Amino acid sequence: MPTPRIVINEDELGHIEALAEGAMLRNPALGERLMEEIGRAQIVKPNKMPRDVVSIGSSVTYRDEATGLNKTVTLVYPESADIMRHRISIMTPIGVALLGLSEGAAFYWDTRNNQRRTLTVIGVAQPV
Repeated sequence: MPTPRIVINEDELGHIEALAEGAMLRNPALGERLMEEIGRAQIVKPNKMPRDVVSIGSSVTYRDEATGLNKTVTLVYPESADIMRHRISIMTPIGVALLGLSEGAAFYWDTRNNQRRTLTVIGVAQPV
């Protein structure tokens, strides 16, 4: 599958890079994946950030292509994560995979039991 284009808000970049660097000690695979995503991202000023791109605080609806089920989550920093409220940390495999994607993008992520899943972003809503 071709790697989808990603866009990251310049105001969030420093915090995301710090999280990736910290993860290199605790979870090197996740830290490396996040650093790779940062490295290939287009970094834009907040006023140029497309409304249909996933950033911190965005609500994202995606479809799991294996099951056909849709799920809506909000991408957040680790300290705001709450699985019961569907608030997914950027420091999870799916959080890293969602960061910077736009509506219509398809991507894969590896589950904790090493299954590769393909997901498609159906919709993105920004916080008010």
